[in-house]
Amino acid sequence: MKHLKTLLPLAFAATLLPGAAIAQLAPGPKVVIQAVTQATPTLPQYTRVDQPILRDGLAKASNGRIEVVLSTWPERNVSGPEVLRLVRSGQIDISTSPLTTVSGDVPILDGIDLAGLSTDIHKARRIADGMMPLANKELQRLGIKLVATFPFTAQMFYCRKPINSLNDLKGLRIRTNGPSTSDLLKGIGAQPVSIAFGEVYTALERGTLDCSVSGASAGSSANWAEVSSHLYSLPLSWSVAGYFVNLAWWEKLDPGVRALMEKTFADVQNAQWALGLEANTDGIACNVGRNADCKIHKPVRKPMVENKPQAEAIQTVHQQLTESVLPGWFKRCGDKCLAAYKEVIAPVTGIPYTPR
Repeated sequence: MKHLKTLLPLAFAATLLPGAAIAQLAPGPKVVIQAVTQATPTLPQYTRVDQPILRDGLAKASNGRIEVVLSTWPERNVSGPEVLRLVRSGQIDISTSPLTTVSGDVPILDGIDLAGLSTDIHKARRIADGMMPLANKELQRLGIKLVATFPFTAQMFYCRKPINSLNDLKGLRIRTNGPSTSDLLKGIGAQPVSIAFGEVYTALERGTLDCSVSGASAGSSANWAEVSSHLYSLPLSWSVAGYFVNLAWWEKLDPGVRALMEKTFADVQNAQWALGLEANTDGIACNVGRNADCKIHKPVRKPMVENKPQAEAIQTVHQQLTESVLPGWFKRCGDKCLAAYKEVIAPVTGIPYTPR
């Protein structure tokens, strides 16, 4: 992971070069793969990575032997938890979903992207890489394999009033994106609220929510700048997601086909992590009216004011990680997650944990 900040953009660029595809696959029977990835067809994760690398790259590298029939959730009329069930049943071969969305059955997945764990995307990548073998040990019993991870953008606060510190969030009603975020907000005295993403705009507009936690990219795309005035750009987590495959299908693939797909998923993973970094900077710029730096998303009509976090906010987040978030995760997940934190995660974060 040395020099990751430099390598991520380079990796992303390399995967998009025409000659960077992959070694050619030997002739053989045609392989048709059903893949359902991403929540909307306009996401850059879909248009900039899944289509050119997963779909088109595999077709080119295999001389047409591999055909990926690629769809998004709405095109197949499914949502996050459902796509994983479809993979498990063998109705589709590949899917993506945010890890927190599918962690109910596999709580160890939450440990890859706990609120307060990684305010830095490069540490988030190292944690995801380190946790993948442990996650797959748990997923194996469901007949599923995690073959790649990727972030969306930093989860931050869209608020109806200025937020200059975490103290300003006390007592506020804040929409959360998962159990660990709820635990962290409770720890600082806020009131976590669980409502669907599509209902947030109206709730902010009417004032039934004071703030909502979501990505710099997602909030921009959902036009939350129209109903919230201040962006408190403290990264709580990165909405890390995964590419999942049906394990029985994966293991039955021709070895050459599987090797080519492993290489492709490595390229996809590198490209997605690089895009996460780029889209995060872009999403903030678009939300706050820095239109010259807004190139992936659309500029908002009513720019927000960015309230940047101070150093003490990061310290408070780390304190809440150990006091509120980790105990909640260990309660949901058990001793194996305590061991995973000590052996895999803590060496990356540098934040120790001692059970009380």
